[in-house]
Amino acid sequence: MSKPLAIAATLVAAFLLAACSEAPTAVTPAAKSEAVEKKEPPPPPMPVTAKTAFYEMYKPVRAWAADFMLLSLASNEVPSLPSADGKFGMWTGIFVSPSRSEAHTFTYSVVDSGATIHKGVEDQGSQAWSGPTPASRPFQTMDFVVDSDAAYQTAFAKAKGWVEAHPGKKAAFTLANASRFPTPVWYILWGNKTSGYASFVSANTGAIVKAR
Repeated sequence: MSKPLAIAATLVAAFLLAACSEAPTAVTPAAKSEAVEKKEPPPPPMPVTAKTAFYEMYKPVRAWAADFMLLSLASNEVPSLPSADGKFGMWTGIFVSPSRSEAHTFTYSVVDSGATIHKGVEDQGSQAWSGPTPASRPFQTMDFVVDSDAAYQTAFAKAKGWVEAHPGKKAAFTLANASRFPTPVWYILWGNKTSGYASFVSANTGAIVKAR
């Protein structure tokens, strides 16, 4: 073999060896994770506790009135998202401002449902408020210690026999403050007022203060 041909053959062989020995491109764990995240759909909406809804409402409520106090917080059933264990798809909060003499209503929903329920916080407007009454007294948020899911567990432990004897009766929740109780309470009602079962759980201590 002539010298030029020998050199050419050597170069070709070197090129082929380099091509064969080239390592495949490595896929980093971060790249794999990113690819998986892009493929996975977002998690479905889930019902939330009262405190979760309250914290969502807090910013617009604070913007409305710096001296706001909580008057009540109530659960709402959403047809497309069943409630469970003190968690709901929607909550309604009524707040009052002593300086404005107004009560202001906000709602928070985790989903859109029908024509009237919209996802996120909705401002439902204000109305005149004449001040506290024995049956309805505003309270500071620092007295809202016990969340709705914890209140449910306490109430259900006592109501279990009635609930199991009346399947399908859902619990409705209202957080409020009345003069007959030493602290704000969770009023948890299974069924209705005439033939249901109700528990009053302190929102400050978590203890049952009354059940019937």
